Amino acid sequence: SEMVQRLTYKRRHCYNTKSNGVKIIKTPGGKLTFQYTKKSRKSPVCGDCGTKLFGIPAVAPHIMRTLKKRQRKVSRAYGGSRCHQCVQARIVRAFLKEEKKLVKQVQQKQVEKKK
Repeated sequence: SEMVQRLTYKRRHCYNTKSNGVKIIKTPGGKLTFQYTKKSRKSPVCGDCGTKLFGIPAVAPHIMRTLKKRQRKVSRAYGGSRCHQCVQARIVRAFLKEEKKLVKQVQQKQVEKKK
Protein backbone atom coordinates (compact mmCIF):
# COMPACT_ATOMS: atom_id res chain seq x y z
CA SER A 1 0.00 0.00 0.00
CA GLU A 2 1.24 3.42 -1.00
CA MET A 3 1.86 6.13 1.58
CA VAL A 4 -0.84 8.82 1.79
CA GLN A 5 0.32 12.42 1.33
CA ARG A 6 -0.41 14.62 4.32
CA LEU A 7 -1.70 18.14 3.80
CA THR A 8 -1.36 21.21 6.00
CA TYR A 9 -3.23 24.49 5.83
CA LYS A 10 -1.26 27.32 4.20
CA ARG A 11 -2.87 30.24 6.06
CA ARG A 12 -5.42 31.17 8.73
CA HIS A 13 -5.90 28.68 11.53
CA CYS A 14 -5.74 24.90 11.57
CA TYR A 15 -9.47 24.29 12.05
CA ASN A 16 -12.04 23.22 9.48
CA THR A 17 -14.34 26.21 9.90
CA LYS A 18 -16.69 27.92 7.43
CA SER A 19 -14.20 30.70 6.73
CA ASN A 20 -11.26 28.31 6.32
CA GLY A 21 -12.73 26.08 3.60
CA VAL A 22 -10.40 24.23 1.25
CA LYS A 23 -10.49 21.66 -1.53
CA ILE A 24 -7.76 19.23 -2.44
CA ILE A 25 -6.25 19.67 -5.92
CA LYS A 26 -3.38 18.01 -7.71
CA THR A 27 -0.65 20.34 -8.99
CA PRO A 28 1.06 19.87 -12.38
CA GLY A 29 4.00 18.40 -10.45
CA GLY A 30 1.75 15.63 -9.15
CA LYS A 31 1.57 16.86 -5.54
CA LEU A 32 -1.67 17.30 -3.64
CA THR A 33 -2.27 20.74 -2.15
CA PHE A 34 -5.09 22.72 -0.54
CA GLN A 35 -6.87 25.34 -2.61
CA TYR A 36 -8.82 27.86 -0.52
CA THR A 37 -12.48 28.21 -1.51
CA LYS A 38 -14.71 31.23 -1.13
CA LYS A 39 -17.99 30.98 0.72
CA SER A 40 -21.06 30.58 -1.49
CA ARG A 41 -23.36 33.57 -1.16
CA LYS A 42 -27.14 33.82 -1.31
CA SER A 43 -28.78 35.84 -4.06
CA PRO A 44 -30.66 38.98 -3.04
CA VAL A 45 -34.40 38.39 -2.63
CA CYS A 46 -37.55 40.46 -3.10
CA GLY A 47 -38.62 42.25 0.08
CA ASP A 48 -42.30 41.46 -0.53
CA CYS A 49 -42.48 37.87 -1.79
CA GLY A 50 -38.97 36.55 -1.09
CA THR A 51 -38.16 35.35 -4.63
CA LYS A 52 -34.66 35.64 -6.12
CA LEU A 53 -33.94 38.97 -7.83
CA PHE A 54 -32.58 38.51 -11.34
CA GLY A 55 -29.78 40.66 -12.72
CA ILE A 56 -28.11 41.18 -9.34
CA PRO A 57 -25.03 39.15 -8.41
CA ALA A 58 -24.87 36.96 -5.30
CA VAL A 59 -21.82 38.49 -3.62
CA ALA A 60 -20.70 39.39 -0.11
CA PRO A 61 -21.89 42.76 1.25
CA HIS A 62 -18.39 44.24 1.21
CA ILE A 63 -18.06 43.38 -2.49
CA MET A 64 -21.59 44.64 -3.23
CA ARG A 65 -20.54 48.06 -1.91
CA THR A 66 -17.65 48.22 -4.37
CA LEU A 67 -19.81 47.36 -7.41
CA LYS A 68 -21.05 50.05 -9.77
CA LYS A 69 -24.61 51.27 -9.24
CA ARG A 70 -25.81 49.65 -12.45
CA GLN A 71 -24.53 46.28 -11.20
CA ARG A 72 -26.30 46.61 -7.85
CA LYS A 73 -29.77 47.26 -9.24
CA VAL A 74 -31.91 46.94 -12.34
CA SER A 75 -33.18 50.01 -14.21
CA ARG A 76 -36.77 50.01 -13.02
CA ALA A 77 -38.76 51.44 -10.13
CA TYR A 78 -37.80 49.50 -6.98
CA GLY A 79 -34.99 47.84 -8.98
CA GLY A 80 -32.75 45.77 -6.74
CA SER A 81 -35.33 45.76 -3.96
CA ARG A 82 -38.57 44.29 -5.35
CA CYS A 83 -39.26 41.78 -8.16
CA HIS A 84 -41.10 42.80 -11.33
CA GLN A 85 -44.33 41.07 -10.27
CA CYS A 86 -44.50 42.91 -6.95
CA VAL A 87 -43.77 46.25 -8.66
CA GLN A 88 -46.54 45.54 -11.17
CA ALA A 89 -48.93 44.69 -8.32
CA ARG A 90 -48.02 47.93 -6.52
CA ILE A 91 -48.67 50.02 -9.65
CA VAL A 92 -52.02 48.33 -10.27
CA ARG A 93 -53.00 48.75 -6.60
CA ALA A 94 -52.14 52.47 -6.66
CA PHE A 95 -54.08 52.93 -9.90
CA LEU A 96 -57.15 51.17 -8.49
CA LYS A 97 -57.03 53.28 -5.31
CA GLU A 98 -57.08 56.46 -7.41
CA GLU A 99 -59.92 55.09 -9.54
CA LYS A 100 -61.90 54.30 -6.40
CA LYS A 101 -61.49 57.89 -5.20
CA LEU A 102 -62.72 59.26 -8.55
CA VAL A 103 -65.73 56.91 -8.58
CA LYS A 104 -66.63 58.05 -5.05
CA GLN A 105 -66.50 61.71 -6.15
CA VAL A 106 -68.72 61.04 -9.18
CA GLN A 107 -71.25 59.16 -7.02
CA GLN A 108 -71.34 62.01 -4.49
CA LYS A 109 -72.01 64.55 -7.27
CA GLN A 110 -74.86 62.38 -8.61
CA VAL A 111 -76.42 62.16 -5.12
CA GLU A 112 -76.15 65.96 -4.71
CA LYS A 113 -77.78 66.54 -8.13
CA LYS A 114 -80.77 64.35 -7.18
CA LYS A 115 -81.31 66.42 -4.02
